[in-house]
Amino acid sequence: MTSLLIRGASHLVTMDDAGTELEGADIRISDGVIAEIGHGLDPAGAEVIEADGCLVTPGLVNTHHHLYQTLTRAVPGGQDALLFGWLRTLYPIWARFGPEEMFVSAQVGLAELALSGCTMTSDHLYLFPNGARLDDTIAAAREIGLRFHPTRGAMSIGESDGGLPPDALVEREPAILEDCIRVIDAFHDPSPGSMIRVGVAPCSPFSVSRELMRDAALLARDKGVMLHTHLAENDEDIAYSEAMFGCRPGQYAEDLGWTGADVWHAHCVRLDAAEIDLFARSRTGVAHCPCSNCRLGSGIAPVRAMRDAGVKVGLGVDGSASNDAGNLVLEARQAMLLQRVAQGADAMSAREALRIATRGGAEVLGRGGECGQIAPGYRADLAIWPTNGIETAGSWDPAALLLAGPVRVRHLIVEGRQVVRDGRLITADEDELVSRQNRLARALAS
Repeated sequence: MTSLLIRGASHLVTMDDAGTELEGADIRISDGVIAEIGHGLDPAGAEVIEADGCLVTPGLVNTHHHLYQTLTRAVPGGQDALLFGWLRTLYPIWARFGPEEMFVSAQVGLAELALSGCTMTSDHLYLFPNGARLDDTIAAAREIGLRFHPTRGAMSIGESDGGLPPDALVEREPAILEDCIRVIDAFHDPSPGSMIRVGVAPCSPFSVSRELMRDAALLARDKGVMLHTHLAENDEDIAYSEAMFGCRPGQYAEDLGWTGADVWHAHCVRLDAAEIDLFARSRTGVAHCPCSNCRLGSGIAPVRAMRDAGVKVGLGVDGSASNDAGNLVLEARQAMLLQRVAQGADAMSAREALRIATRGGAEVLGRGGECGQIAPGYRADLAIWPTNGIETAGSWDPAALLLAGPVRVRHLIVEGRQVVRDGRLITADEDELVSRQNRLARALAS
């Protein structure tokens, strides 16, 4: 692999333990790894990326997404609904998806993430209509070039059995577990620097049985992969758990083996103090999705309390049917602003929110020892932001990206390979992606 030299970065935010920030620094990349950081490094034999006038950060990490939903943004009937009503509006549309819709929507969602500075993303795919498979999204990620953590989700309790999803979208539980084994064996790569790691992710406590939740945890641990689901998203979610299971979501998760360093839960807007303590003690992670939580009226997650207790917290854009965007740097800004709304102007700094978006996400996904920081030996996943444009004109602190900064990268590097160059995706044709996506969306709408 050709070595790279990022030369003369105006500002470099490393997110290392010391919080090191440098001016005018160079970064040498070799074989997908950060080899050296310094000033005036020798460019001999390296492809040079000039970074004067730029801020360099670790690549952002997205810990919760539903990539297929990029085909159903701003759907009428679901624009002003709470979670359960919103789902009931969208389920019949998603039931008409097939492999092409899954592949193209994932391409578009991944491209949007890349342009917003994201180098690694998870995805929670929990419905597989008309022959669609997790393989479709994995193929899209390989084409776009992001580090990918897809999760094999599932729904097994349909409306006729008291669940939320229509019967046409649920699967038999033995078949779910069999396909989890298939995709893990086919795609999961636990090696250092791997580009694909697969997780197991029953959709939610209101769409699968207790038995499937328990069996999924046993399977994941037997295979050495991570676990993911939705939890405590809003008041409806809490009420369902108390009515159906006789306990709060945290207790439900603990009883079924869904706490631990190999588990992360999406949303957690309504965790109480005891559940936050449980997550901190067990090293259970949280994917905080501020924009989706606002859009669906779910509330403000207690991120300040989680962080203070030692809970691992990353950011998630959630699905583009409930966001309706997939811009991760804007998600980080929203996370910062919401904590200030809830707790005061000093509740979260721009740098802490950026740390959650980078290092925090890597730790939640089990990649904290190799991603999320700019340091020798870490993977070369880097976002290079222009700071000489109109957005930062007059800024006294260009490293405070979330206060006054761009929302689109100039360059993006993943595993030492360029994915975005000069503000344009280079691994796929953006115009063709948009055209194909809009054609599919029109067909669904009609």
